[in-house]
Amino acid sequence: MDVVPGANAGFPVDDDGDDGSKEAADLEAIFDVPVNVSAVLGRSRMDVGELLKLGPGTVLELDRKVGEAIDIYVNDRLVARGEVVLVEDRLGVTMTEIIKAER
Repeated sequence: MDVVPGANAGFPVDDDGDDGSKEAADLEAIFDVPVNVSAVLGRSRMDVGELLKLGPGTVLELDRKVGEAIDIYVNDRLVARGEVVLVEDRLGVTMTEIIKAER
């Protein structure tokens, strides 16, 4: 295997002509790397004065409509869109669209 600088960021590349596809075993070293995953329902903008007036029972209007896809971020990078689902008594997210990274 050779290390190719640039697009592969120094990761080893197989030269056996299989289009660079990797098997899970090739990536095993990064399986335990922690990442932050966020599911954003929507956003709102307000002045500090308005923020200080918020309390229990206050409804905060978001920039999304009911049923609109939510954004899923990994380490602050948008990676997917999805829908909120209920799993037993907990909220979850079903990914409906994977966002391709721009290079």
